[in-house]
Amino acid sequence: MILSDSTTVLNAGLPSITEAVPRARVLQLNWRPPAFGDPAAARLMASLQTPAVEAANREAIAAVHAVRPKLVDVRPAREAIGFLASGRRLLHAGPPIAIEDMADPVRGALIGACLLEGWAATPEAAAQLLDSGAVEVAPCHHHHAVGPMAGVVAPSMPVVVVTDPEHTGTRCAYATLNEGLGKALRFGAYDADVLARLRWMGGTLGPVLSEVLHQAGPIDLTALIAQGLTMGDEGHNRVVATTSLLARRLAPVLAGLGARGVEVMRFLADNDHFALNISMASAKLAVDTAAGWPGSTLVTAMARNGVEFGLRVAATEDRWFTAPVGPADGLFFPGYGPADANPDLGESAITETLGIGGFAMAAAPAITRFVGGTPADALANSIEMARITVSRHPVYQLPALGFVGSPSGIDVLKVLDTGILPLINTGIAHKKAGVGQIGAGVVRAPQEVFLKAIGPLAGAIGGTVDDAGGGGTLP
Repeated sequence: MILSDSTTVLNAGLPSITEAVPRARVLQLNWRPPAFGDPAAARLMASLQTPAVEAANREAIAAVHAVRPKLVDVRPAREAIGFLASGRRLLHAGPPIAIEDMADPVRGALIGACLLEGWAATPEAAAQLLDSGAVEVAPCHHHHAVGPMAGVVAPSMPVVVVTDPEHTGTRCAYATLNEGLGKALRFGAYDADVLARLRWMGGTLGPVLSEVLHQAGPIDLTALIAQGLTMGDEGHNRVVATTSLLARRLAPVLAGLGARGVEVMRFLADNDHFALNISMASAKLAVDTAAGWPGSTLVTAMARNGVEFGLRVAATEDRWFTAPVGPADGLFFPGYGPADANPDLGESAITETLGIGGFAMAAAPAITRFVGGTPADALANSIEMARITVSRHPVYQLPALGFVGSPSGIDVLKVLDTGILPLINTGIAHKKAGVGQIGAGVVRAPQEVFLKAIGPLAGAIGGTVDDAGGGGTLP
């Protein structure tokens, strides 16, 4: 076929097909086959694209957005989280995993927790205790908690208590206090300095913050995080502004506590990531509102344990869909590279599950200097994530995009329909316990978890399907 000079070519295939056509005359469509090319999963997906499912998703995300999480207290985990109230019990990040299968940073964090609790006197004794089965472990998400990286929560650790009695009743969400950068338990470190800092956090930081909150009253975290977004944060890897706003809110009461208050203020001033864990607990409280929502295909959790990526969806309640997790793509600190990195881990992706973090990168162009890319990429990421979400957050607004709300509410059906995978900002941990953070970057959720979810979703919503999800026999 001979093309006239005015002909424009619309290409939905490989770009190489139009190599002979001047680039100015080619419009390349970014099209992917639905369900990543799995015909059975695509047909199941199409069967759920109904007005009833759309209505359920609108109702579920509206309920999520109605929640206004408030920071009300900081308490020892054994008092706040029932699972930790008795016995030798610890929580960890990600979907369930046996101790013998854990990544080295997670295992190192569990060893450190055993030392912190006084259950063992040496790392070797702690390792033997874990291997013997004498310590019970469970995922944080099973107990309304979240933790960054290894995500380990021990009974004596102080946790933030976040709630909204008007919309969540007695349900709360919890997260540990952020230790700061460098060697930290969340990266599997457990040397004397790490344990000393944790003991100070349990003996001074937690009690002081509890005292301050009782005097200052609950802190509206939605308003706090929203203001941070207008000041260059994205609510996950960049929370400098939110941390500063929180410290300013606490400062008047801290100033009246003498040396203890000064000590805590100094810790906050030196820890730009302090608000991260609080942002995570806030997102957890809100998103859990959709857990178990009938007929909804909204994602309610994304979490990684350093071995597997886990996904939870509203209509299938507490069930995990898992797949091997890969490494993050990002920038490494001097002296480190991809060969040193552990596969992605942590539960900070709860922020993206709500619609901040990687979904709100347009608000934080400076984050690209930490995770890689350019400010233009940050804008493009927020625009792209809107294609796989059902709504925009009414309060979390993106100034660079005309103050439009951040994309919120990941829909499994939209992910399968577009082939666009959720983008997550993340830290990069060394594969060896105790070395610590060696970089930061972005990672995409694996497509396998969405393919695994579609069959059970169709079954829960009303179809008779193969429980294996994609690739199964059609009804």
